[in-house]
Amino acid sequence: MAESIERLRGRLIDLHLHSDGSISVPAARHLAELGGTPLDALTDAEVFDRLSVGDSCEDLNEYLDKFVFPLSLVQTREQVAGHIRLLQDELRERGYAYAELRFAPQSFCERGLTQRQVMEAALDGLRGSDFEARLILCCMRGADNLAANLETIELAAEYLGDEVVATDLAGAEALFPTADFAPVFARARELGVPFTIHAGEADGPQSVRDALAMGAARIGHGVRAVEDPALVRELAERQVPIEVCYTSELQTGALEGVGARAVGELIEAGCRVVVCSDNNSVSNTWVGHELMLLSDVLGRGDSDVDRLLGNAVEASFADEANKTRLRATIAG
Repeated sequence: MAESIERLRGRLIDLHLHSDGSISVPAARHLAELGGTPLDALTDAEVFDRLSVGDSCEDLNEYLDKFVFPLSLVQTREQVAGHIRLLQDELRERGYAYAELRFAPQSFCERGLTQRQVMEAALDGLRGSDFEARLILCCMRGADNLAANLETIELAAEYLGDEVVATDLAGAEALFPTADFAPVFARARELGVPFTIHAGEADGPQSVRDALAMGAARIGHGVRAVEDPALVRELAERQVPIEVCYTSELQTGALEGVGARAVGELIEAGCRVVVCSDNNSVSNTWVGHELMLLSDVLGRGDSDVDRLLGNAVEASFADEANKTRLRATIAG
């Protein structure tokens, strides 16, 4: 596997990467220092345990609990900017060519920042590295955050361009059904903001159908679409990108009942599957590992991996000039 991953250096793309779920141990220590709460009393192993979910994770809700600690490290302007910049530098070191980093501005407001201040800090962080990355702003599933979600959409529309490229809907899918957020994404459509939606992870095929009906340009996770063959055919015919995060989906139980070969079924049906990591730290993975893992599980070779990388280029929210550059990079 090491030789195969080395072949991918400089060609890796991740379109589904939560910045707050991808804070490394060194980054966590740096961010804690910035916030005035150093982690000196903790060993690296103890910090890692706080950042990563264990093998005994039962469902998406338990998985999401792992965000409490990393989010506590990203609540000041300096921390917000720092975690975006540090993540970009780490991605470059691992051989990435491009990434779309997603986060929910409303989740970084616990110590008094406004969503606009979070956005400005994140952009400062983005500009602090020359790694090629873009931002996706997440709305969050919840019972009483309509105003906060609409504010996120408005900010995405205001900043949409070279640095902010889309919005998303993340959070506890089974507890807060996708269809409940139709008004939020109706506003996104009005403002011309593209969006992806987490669907078909903790909830079934209807969640994916609801996301498509709302106008989602991509589907986050989406593996439970295989429970509905007609839906799989529709996804294949429309070539809607499906952001598969294999390790994460095993951890959250998204693949329970549909089997680990669900990803293979989507590929074989002609769906535009994009391999992503979801959360480098929470899931203890990265996109190079995900590509090799899926290649091993599905028995696919280098040409299939190259095809998946090509899918990522075409599915990205990058502008055409960047897609042209990425196509050349992927081609080697």
